[in-house]
Amino acid sequence: MICVIQRVDKSKVLINNNVISEIKKGLLVFIGIENTDTKTDLEYIVKKTLNIRIFPDAKKNMNLSVQDIDGEIMIVSQFTLCADTSKGRRPSFINAAIPSKAELMYDDIIKKFKSMNVNIKTGEFGENMNVKISNNGPVTIILNSKDCNNEN
Repeated sequence: MICVIQRVDKSKVLINNNVISEIKKGLLVFIGIENTDTKTDLEYIVKKTLNIRIFPDAKKNMNLSVQDIDGEIMIVSQFTLCADTSKGRRPSFINAAIPSKAELMYDDIIKKFKSMNVNIKTGEFGENMNVKISNNGPVTIILNSKDCNNEN
């Protein structure tokens, strides 16, 4: 599972020019679900996202998590994060989970985040979305659940 996390002042998702979801201060999380992803990958991403300290404290050091600031999280499915660009000029998406598996996992991720008492908003799985972002910093972090083997 590959995630791009952006620290935002606000973000919103539009479909056909209609706002379907929006957050204020918090994290925008783009999630790419790969065909080899399991519940372990999901657990790692949720835990890491909730606890990553990328918000400034009183001394302007990145020392606070989204939970510490009572922030919101916007979750948007983005299969293109699973692109293999190692050959040719057109990306291959062979590593992306098939839509039926990816949607189930996306739903499970949302449920897991919600169970952690965080204000969660989402995009629409499989839809063409326009995501408006007011990136704060900018701060953008890439997480890969395959890195969980390196956790202490």
